[in-house]
Amino acid sequence: MDKFGKSQPVKRVEDVRFLTGAGRYVDDITPEGALFMYVYRAPVAHGIITGLDVSDAAEVEGVHLVATCADLEAAGMDIAMSGATLKNRDGTEAAKPLRPILAKDRVRYVGEPVAIIVADTISQARDAAELIALEHEDLPAKMDLAPGGETIHVEAENNRAFDWGMGDEDATEAAFKAAARTVSLEVGDNRIIVNSLEPRGCYAEWDGTRLHVANNAQGVWVHKTNLVKAFHLDEDNVRVTNPDTGGGFGMKAMAYPEYFLVAHAARTLGRPVRWMSERTEAMLSDNGGRDLVSVAELAFDENHKITAYRVRTRCNLGAYNSQFGQPIQTQLFSRVLMGCYDVQTTWLQVEGYYTNTVQVDAYRGAGRPEAIYVLERVMDRAARELGVDPWELRRINFIKLDQFPYKAATGETYDVGDFVKVLNRGAAEADADGFAARREADASKGLLRGQGLCYYIESILGDPSEGAKVAFGMDGRVTIYVGTQSNGQGHETVYAQFLSDQTGIPAHLIDVVQGDSDLIKQGGGTGGSRSVTTQNNATLATVSKIVEEFTAFLSEELGVPASEITFDDERFRAEGSNLTPTMLEVADMARDKGRDDLLTHHERATLPARSFPNGAHVAEVVVDPETGIVTVDSYTVVDDFGNLINPMLAEGQVHGGVAQGIGQAVQEHVVYDEDGQLLTASFMDYAMPRAADMPYISFTSEPVPSTANIMGMKGCGEAGTVGALAAVANAVQDALWDRGVRQADMPFTPHKVWELLNGEAIAAE
Repeated sequence: MDKFGKSQPVKRVEDVRFLTGAGRYVDDITPEGALFMYVYRAPVAHGIITGLDVSDAAEVEGVHLVATCADLEAAGMDIAMSGATLKNRDGTEAAKPLRPILAKDRVRYVGEPVAIIVADTISQARDAAELIALEHEDLPAKMDLAPGGETIHVEAENNRAFDWGMGDEDATEAAFKAAARTVSLEVGDNRIIVNSLEPRGCYAEWDGTRLHVANNAQGVWVHKTNLVKAFHLDEDNVRVTNPDTGGGFGMKAMAYPEYFLVAHAARTLGRPVRWMSERTEAMLSDNGGRDLVSVAELAFDENHKITAYRVRTRCNLGAYNSQFGQPIQTQLFSRVLMGCYDVQTTWLQVEGYYTNTVQVDAYRGAGRPEAIYVLERVMDRAARELGVDPWELRRINFIKLDQFPYKAATGETYDVGDFVKVLNRGAAEADADGFAARREADASKGLLRGQGLCYYIESILGDPSEGAKVAFGMDGRVTIYVGTQSNGQGHETVYAQFLSDQTGIPAHLIDVVQGDSDLIKQGGGTGGSRSVTTQNNATLATVSKIVEEFTAFLSEELGVPASEITFDDERFRAEGSNLTPTMLEVADMARDKGRDDLLTHHERATLPARSFPNGAHVAEVVVDPETGIVTVDSYTVVDDFGNLINPMLAEGQVHGGVAQGIGQAVQEHVVYDEDGQLLTASFMDYAMPRAADMPYISFTSEPVPSTANIMGMKGCGEAGTVGALAAVANAVQDALWDRGVRQADMPFTPHKVWELLNGEAIAAE
């Protein structure tokens, strides 16, 4: 990687700031004198609003504003929040009911914003909220993923938002009828709460003309577009900034009511207004993840080759369409529908349902972890029913080397891959051959050991275009302005490192600027594992422009033809000249000559195609049948991420993703009661994984460089989670199989596993 990155494991420079308390998070940098906003939320999951009296709240000392949906409409706001929609299988439009910024006429989930109170202190605002008189006619809560129940939106008959399909249903049915064997498995994918380290927060300022909203999000441009629409402002009069963001995982990528509400309050009062979510408030109001049930079916010929694949899914949208909710379990799920297997006959049908719960949207992987989980669970079941080793069944069905580039049934084109090589490396790193001995040793202690395999493939999503601006400063420092937004990935390190690799500018002299719509006019934000690949592609384009213009300048200064000047990633060199200036030295020369036009350079670049990271995850679990406790004993990852810019950061991303996958598989689970009340609304009730719950996670890079970008890179941000769910679930199923358990679904909590192991005894009693 001489040209496109030195692939050095550089430590994250931003961590010094974070670990010494110098981070600039949104709640740290609110303007002096900012008022506090408190959100009064629906106490019931479903009800018709028959009365809403806020007059007493408005009289409380220190309160400056109380507002309801009627007040937003009176102010001329567009109260409709955006939400992407699909076309149904029959060509009609999917349901698109109004999602108001504040509840209008009806409340549809516990925690839905109903009113806001803005006061001098948060205590005053909370006290005032106690005086709001909300009267409502209770309605039954719709909680299941099936047609029927109390109507949530008149636009959605039987509460079904859409009925979407992709593939050839008739050809798939014919293949199943002709199959030598078929295998079917129903797979549940439990809802989780994202629980980013830093809850959502924001503040707003209004100077009489311009609106500034700062929030801890994953990019500024989605929010700017939404604010322009809501307040009918010119684009030049809206600025959005993202300071340091303490975790996003997809949940912070989209709009939420609070961002509009602080803006309304600031405009109304002419003073800055701040809001910061509390943890239980976040659990009630942040978009959830996953929450779907799928029936997956595989058809095989007599040689154990898959001839067709069919999936029927029912997914939970929550009470409304969130910003990306409808596409997550449909279009994004389909990106990797058939995984790494050579199958062209497929059918995916998805029904989306509204329920009286908070919205569901993107969570680390956004559809791809769900798709791979379903596929790799049914592959594991097929291996058992066919009597084939699960490793070998995958090898039989992998796309072969000579088939690349490979066009998948859903239209994606995989550029490269060597799945057998990666899988074999995974077996070696996990000591798969030694598993039988480890299982026997545990059995002698009364413990159950299981091994689970998942081979995943990921599709990099999001805008393939990105821009990079490089500016040479007076003080010898260089600033790179980027269109992505770090929320923990280490962008400040990797972008400076990459620019340094291409230019020879010392990385410690490079400043990375992100998250300001005034400074960066266009950008795709962070999500879908797009950031490093798209951003560095743009950086290459900008560096190429710098070299071109600096070469022309040096040609004039040295009297040497431009064709005789070269740049070797560190210095310019010219035949017949003993001058070998660095980029910084050329910038100084240009400044001295009054050539300020050479000190700032901006280019945009578009990736020609997506890249497809892939890899093998191998989990081994130990189950104590006396208690039902599942311990993930070892975890091995072998990934093909293509060329790595910073292996240390890649490994850190994998570790974090695997931890989230293990968390969902073993501990995390959202529970609502029949009335729609969230029973897991605190860390006393919602089990987050801790360090002690994690095994050592072995990470090995087995790269097959991508041909979809000049750097040979493949994204890695979400890959850990994509592979972890099925690896752990298959391991638990393996551990329980010989005890007669044929259906084991996440989360594998002690109580649930104990009940699975003791089901017959319980039934007999």
